[in-house]
Amino acid sequence: MADPKGFLKYTRELPSTRSPEERIKDYKELYQEFPQEKTVEQASRCMDCGVPFCHSGCPLGNIIPEFNDAVYEEDWKLAFEILSSTNNFPEFTGRICPAPCEAACVLGINQPPVAIEHIEKSITEVAFERGYARPQPPTMRTGKKVAVVGSGPAGLAAAAQLNKAGHAVTVFERNDRIGGLLRYGIPDFKLEKYVVERRAALMEAEGIRFRTNANVGGNIDAGALVAEHDAVVLCGGSTVPRDLNIPGRELKGVHFAMEFLEQNNRRVAGDPIPETEALTAKGKHVVVIGGGDTGADCVGTSNRHGAASVTQIELMDKPPEDRDPLSWPNWPVLLRTSTSHEEGCQREWAMLTKAFTGEQGQVTGLQLVRIEWARDKKTGRFAFKEVAGSEETIPCDLALLAIGFVHPQYEGMLAQLGVEVDERGNVKDEAYKTTVDKIFAAGDMRRGQSLVVWAIAEGREAARQVDEFLMGESVLEARDQGLMVAKGARV
Repeated sequence: MADPKGFLKYTRELPSTRSPEERIKDYKELYQEFPQEKTVEQASRCMDCGVPFCHSGCPLGNIIPEFNDAVYEEDWKLAFEILSSTNNFPEFTGRICPAPCEAACVLGINQPPVAIEHIEKSITEVAFERGYARPQPPTMRTGKKVAVVGSGPAGLAAAAQLNKAGHAVTVFERNDRIGGLLRYGIPDFKLEKYVVERRAALMEAEGIRFRTNANVGGNIDAGALVAEHDAVVLCGGSTVPRDLNIPGRELKGVHFAMEFLEQNNRRVAGDPIPETEALTAKGKHVVVIGGGDTGADCVGTSNRHGAASVTQIELMDKPPEDRDPLSWPNWPVLLRTSTSHEEGCQREWAMLTKAFTGEQGQVTGLQLVRIEWARDKKTGRFAFKEVAGSEETIPCDLALLAIGFVHPQYEGMLAQLGVEVDERGNVKDEAYKTTVDKIFAAGDMRRGQSLVVWAIAEGREAARQVDEFLMGESVLEARDQGLMVAKGARV
């Protein structure tokens, strides 16, 4: 590495955020300007560690020490080329990835890890500013037509890779805008939508066609779509939310998290929301059930609405505040406080929701009980029991269920195509190929709900399998033991 003592000279430093009091007044991204020279310093902290575990920590196999070295040398063009060779959308992962690469960083054993995510975002923004990120359409076309269903991160990654291989790619999106989860699931204060639009425009300039309001299995016949294309890639996501079937579930004011988040993203985009359908937290006691990232997004959005109070409930025990050293290089179980929590939120752990209570059909409260977790001596599995005398009812005018997703939607496309599902309810596959000829699957639809970085990795791998199916071999990069290995170029 260019500065083998960089990690001794500098400690981890990240951009500061705007104050909570200021940022809850808008939906702009949170972070303030960070001097480029400080990003160079952060890149210099990357050690010549011999075995870069960050490679295996990243689902994409990003070649992290190499792009860090390029940033240290201030060769931003080379840094972007290295980063783009493994990651189609570093502007997304540089903003919303939980950074498992940082959890696996060797420096992180006894010091704060390298600021990989920030460096990744910085490389991409410099690339767009300086024109390094530009359309690169293939020089040859194969004559093969591929349909990609779904324009979330998996679908976009599959489309980008297949277009790169020279195939004619059309992306079908049932919503009115491109982006899937990136567009309607993630709040603007984490990912402003110009970032998605900027990438979609670049992909269009490379020759990819986008069709919105195109519901395959609805207003587009799924069988006809397959007949008209040489291959189809299903990237529709895991969209059926997990419900909470307890007394009072039917009360008004109890909603799935994605109903709330999608509508708010539409509102921020300028779409008119009928007053009778508006979901607002303004002046309400909001309870978010579920302690993950989606729940935190609901917290941040509720704060921006002007909620009277926000409480987030988690079924599991409160995680430890310090990392277990023995967890390295794996993803640690650790208490994580998001920027949304900093803006105002009461957090509760080991709480079970027993019932929704209400008056005149409207939710007014939640009946809760504290629980204790213990390992069953016979099965070895953890189970909980209620703590006697710990029952309580808390006020709640708006309850948001952020407890995950169970499987993709079966009605419509999957039913028409007749693809099989596995024991978990996801699309059944072998090497991304479904049980129906010419049809492949990738992302949450195939693996179950997961991270955006995993969706991108899935889309890339599925594209490689489709390319091999169509051409007998593939020229697309393959992730191999944490590294991307190029096998030549056809275009």
